[in-house]
Amino acid sequence: MYKFNHYIVIIISMYSLELHGQLSPGPLSNAHSDLEGMSNCTQCHDIGKKVPDSKCLACHDEIQSLISSDRGYHASSEVSSMECIDCHSEHHGRKFEMVRFDTENFDHTLTSYDLEGQHARIDCRECHNSDNITDTELRARAGTWLGLEHDCLSCHDDYHQKSLGMDCTSCHNFEAFRPAPDFDHANAQYSLQGQHRNVECKECHPIETRNGKEFQKFKGIPFSDCASCHSNPHAALPGACASCHSVQGFDAFRGQSAYNHDLTEFRLKGKHRSVACFDCHRNTADPIDLFQDRVGLAENDCLQCHQDVHEGKFGLDCAMCHNENSFTELNADIEFDHSLTDFELEGLHASVDCASCHGDSYTDEIDFSYCRNCHEDFHMGQFVLENGLVEDCSGCHSVFEPFSFTSFGIEDHARADFPLDGAHVATPCFACHLDEASEEWTFRDIGQQCVDCHEDIHDSYISEKYYPQQNCLICHNTDSWISVSFEHELTAWPLENSHEQLNCRQCHFIESNGEFRQSFSNLSTNCFACHENVHGKQFELDGITDCARCHSTEGWSPELFDHSNTDFPLVGKHAELECSECHTRIDDEITIFEIERFECIDCHS
Repeated sequence: MYKFNHYIVIIISMYSLELHGQLSPGPLSNAHSDLEGMSNCTQCHDIGKKVPDSKCLACHDEIQSLISSDRGYHASSEVSSMECIDCHSEHHGRKFEMVRFDTENFDHTLTSYDLEGQHARIDCRECHNSDNITDTELRARAGTWLGLEHDCLSCHDDYHQKSLGMDCTSCHNFEAFRPAPDFDHANAQYSLQGQHRNVECKECHPIETRNGKEFQKFKGIPFSDCASCHSNPHAALPGACASCHSVQGFDAFRGQSAYNHDLTEFRLKGKHRSVACFDCHRNTADPIDLFQDRVGLAENDCLQCHQDVHEGKFGLDCAMCHNENSFTELNADIEFDHSLTDFELEGLHASVDCASCHGDSYTDEIDFSYCRNCHEDFHMGQFVLENGLVEDCSGCHSVFEPFSFTSFGIEDHARADFPLDGAHVATPCFACHLDEASEEWTFRDIGQQCVDCHEDIHDSYISEKYYPQQNCLICHNTDSWISVSFEHELTAWPLENSHEQLNCRQCHFIESNGEFRQSFSNLSTNCFACHENVHGKQFELDGITDCARCHSTEGWSPELFDHSNTDFPLVGKHAELECSECHTRIDDEITIFEIERFECIDCHS
């Protein structure tokens, strides 16, 4: 209480002396002159204490912001441990400079921005001036050292005018704007190779004026082909310059293997592809005439370059018989009129190479009365007739279709020993006549019974009585294998009502461990042999539940059951109730039909 009263006395004394003079160590500097007067002391001072940092930073929020973001001189480890008043004292007069430091020996690394290169050699005020400060409040402060950013463009003009992004240091360093030592042209869209490495930048990147300032263009330079920068002396020659030239030097010719001659009106084919360029073209130093001395030469005008060894006997169209692969190789589609001979070429014969039939001589006589005279008997004598003659291939095959095609159709098969019907009509020939193991075709003595081609899956499962001589047609037909028409009345178990709708597999195929096992004999006729007993032991007599007492084969509903024969005949409203209202289920599995008590109170509350 004494201490508090003491402060009150001091404060009252200070106010009482205000009219007579100011109790102060001295006048404030110009920067703080607006705080002059006894009534403003507590804006900077705590009563009985020195000036706290918190009050300084409450006004100088730009410093507080830098400290909070761990940026700038005041956030450095050397300064952060000090108090504001250690460097910035007051009450030394109006002209006292509160911000003073030795610019010659100042350690700029404490500001979190190291001075490198030219930055270390220039005067501080070249950077620390109002032109480089974006904050309008800080810019208005005369002589402030605050407000600068680290980005290059915060101080320097963007020479590239936003055409190359904002990261100047990806190309430049702090020594000089030119050259850009960190720029690597290999990372650009166009990598410099060969002679391009020796070209000055301005040769490709022109210097121009943009927005009233000097500007060198680095983006948008076309480079899709050589003609984007270089003049083309071969204007009449199609194709890319790189087909013949390389960046190693304009005189480095490589067109022999790289130039696509197909772009011209004369496509190189066959032996022409291996001919040296100057075997056909005149070797000249004039680029305007080079490779253009054959312009307009037709591909089939052979005699412009080659000697006619036939001396005009077969006309001037050499390509009618010959091609570029070899002079001795004749065209497969040679345009000789074969209809003038006794054997007109038709169908596939028209595309056969002449030498395939004529060999080395085109004058030797050929016997073409039968196909076998030229073609091997693929069927190896299977179609030799009883008189020893061979049925000709043309009976089934045609020169207008490949050999795999046959004209032997359904009607022809109908006259054979095995007429096709049902699904056999849609069965491909190879399914019956081709042995996949030997890859041989067989058309004779391949059998006519189903088991000759199909696997008998019922072998040893069905009694001979119902399946004599493995005759599948007793149950199946050729229309569909799954279609079965067996007369079940022949067995001891005639099918009635719903049983007639069942698929044979449902009763005769038993699944075990993912596999099916057939069973056609010794099957039980009791319902529970096939159907699940959902009633448990409720209706057992001598250990057996006779389903037929209530159910029939017409449906699962207990149409034979008569409630009048039970201990509780249904009368009145009881006859209108659903069974489930009295007979409940246990665990959703078994419905309890046996009810021990029938008093009303047992069911009704």
